[in-house]
Amino acid sequence: MRAVILAGGRGTRLAPYTTVLPKPLMPIGDVPIIEIVIRQLRHFGFKRITLAVGHLGELINAYLKGRQERFEGVEIDFAYESQPTGTAGALAQIAGLDKTFLAMNGDILTDLDYGKLVSHHRDTGAILTVAVARRRVKVDFGVVETDREGWIRAYVEKPELSYCVSMGAYVYEPSALERGPRSAYLDFPELVQSLLARGERVATYEWEGFWLDIGRPEDLQTANQKLASMSLELHID
Repeated sequence: MRAVILAGGRGTRLAPYTTVLPKPLMPIGDVPIIEIVIRQLRHFGFKRITLAVGHLGELINAYLKGRQERFEGVEIDFAYESQPTGTAGALAQIAGLDKTFLAMNGDILTDLDYGKLVSHHRDTGAILTVAVARRRVKVDFGVVETDREGWIRAYVEKPELSYCVSMGAYVYEPSALERGPRSAYLDFPELVQSLLARGERVATYEWEGFWLDIGRPEDLQTANQKLASMSLELHID
């Protein structure tokens, strides 16, 4: 099965580190996060991996080509975008995505079972499946609920709200891109909204394990702390 790693972002939240290195090359332990992701995908049987790159993409290419022996059994290729096309638009530019495929961000650290994610997608018959994790948000204020006339109906002191959030890993049917909106720039939320408006089935797969989006310097620090104790769970073969 084929996977596409979206690795073209500028990583502005990780500045100033990302002024000299693309975010996928940020080190977790003694290797960049992109190497961890590729080794995880190999563990779950992905034989071809395409990296959609833009900002400093040549550095990612150089790093991976210099360490090909670590990815034995996996064909790695690159799709370059000269200008940003969005998290879904980048996929539309990649040739040969004519079968079910995985797409994911290149900066997440997770013990997600990609095999179970793909199986769930196929079982549901969805056109697109989004891996999600549950997150709770504490509101630091008393929340007042009112009716249309302004009368208080409820008062909740500092409630905790629960949401399912996207993990940045998706399973696509090729037709999802064919039926999406036609534009030069297309982000994933816009694609999902377009598919829903057309009556397409978009599924979720909730993962209760570990997931970390490495978007800020403190996330990078947390990832380094977690790696030592989670090497087996992360399936880094």
